[in-house]
Amino acid sequence: MTPKIALLTLLTLVAFASNSILCRLALASDSIDAGLFTLVRIISGALALIILSYAHKRKSPVGSGNWISGALLFSYAAAFSYAYINLSAGTGGLLLFGTVQFTMIGVGIYRGERPSILEWLGLVAAQAGLVVLVFPGLHAPSAIGSALMIIAGISWGLYSLRGKTAKDSTLGTADNFLRAVPFTLILGLVAFPQFYSSPSGIALAVVSGAITSGGGYVLWYSVLPHLSATRAAIAQLAVPAIVAILGVIVLAEQFNTRILLALILMLGGVGLAVLVKNRKPATIQSQ
Repeated sequence: MTPKIALLTLLTLVAFASNSILCRLALASDSIDAGLFTLVRIISGALALIILSYAHKRKSPVGSGNWISGALLFSYAAAFSYAYINLSAGTGGLLLFGTVQFTMIGVGIYRGERPSILEWLGLVAAQAGLVVLVFPGLHAPSAIGSALMIIAGISWGLYSLRGKTAKDSTLGTADNFLRAVPFTLILGLVAFPQFYSSPSGIALAVVSGAITSGGGYVLWYSVLPHLSATRAAIAQLAVPAIVAILGVIVLAEQFNTRILLALILMLGGVGLAVLVKNRKPATIQSQ
């Protein structure tokens, strides 16, 4: 991993963590319902990326993405939003990241990747740190919430894997957001009777879609070709750690020795798995 890719990966993970904070502020505070949040998030992301495509690339993004990625993007965003209101943050985090790891690493192994011992050790350490971090918030999960979070994790894992072959991260992400809009509009028609919002809820959804989702996913697609499926999966375990740090800074949440231990395990495990050099990189089949 070159310094440039390492920096872009870090910026991506910070964007993901910021997005998680925005979702928490919007949905946990009950300032907007899950359906309208998803609708505003996807549409604002699509509009922002279309503008970026014309301003930066001087061309239309249409044709750079595909319907499967658009459907996966919608599936992740919608399932995550609805699961979030049915699960505690700790339980949801374990289900989401556990499913993402299982999906991405499993597909990577199926395609020929062979994670090194250090990568496995890093994964175990980071997962242990996640358990330490969320343990006080674990509760018996609802069946519906669990199923939705598992769907979100599988969708995000598959969407990430498809980004490894993206030819242009900006145009591809923009078109994927565009293709997610029709699915989101159908959801909007079904969920319309339950819509409610406040100005702050709409604002949080717009920022989430246009900046931390749209911008974050462009960065993610730009670094994925340089990461194995295993490393891309493990790297995302840094997101809960960054969320915890932002929670202390932005939301004035409590910081204690348990959180410190969790951060050491998670960030240390991610660093061990992502930054070590493989003696013989695995060959990944194209998608």
